[in-house]
Amino acid sequence: MPEISRFFGIIIRMYYEREVKHHRPHFHAYVQDDSAVIALDPIEVLESSLPVRHERLVMAWAELHKEELLQNWERIMSEKKPETIEPLRK
Repeated sequence: MPEISRFFGIIIRMYYEREVKHHRPHFHAYVQDDSAVIALDPIEVLESSLPVRHERLVMAWAELHKEELLQNWERIMSEKKPETIEPLRK
């Protein structure tokens, strides 16, 4: 699973799953044993077990990098590796 960013203990990944038909562009966020699936257009939480603080950080980061995330989605749908994206900083 390609990692595209990492900040404040949060790992962001975006990957192509051949066996799953994706209907919406999205990415995955992980913090220890918790995770979230975040849609890109519009940016919204599809599933999450992340602590609220981490979920808010992920959402803020996604808003800042929406265009890059959508470009990465196009890349993985073409079976290309996604590019890294600048992490959220204090």
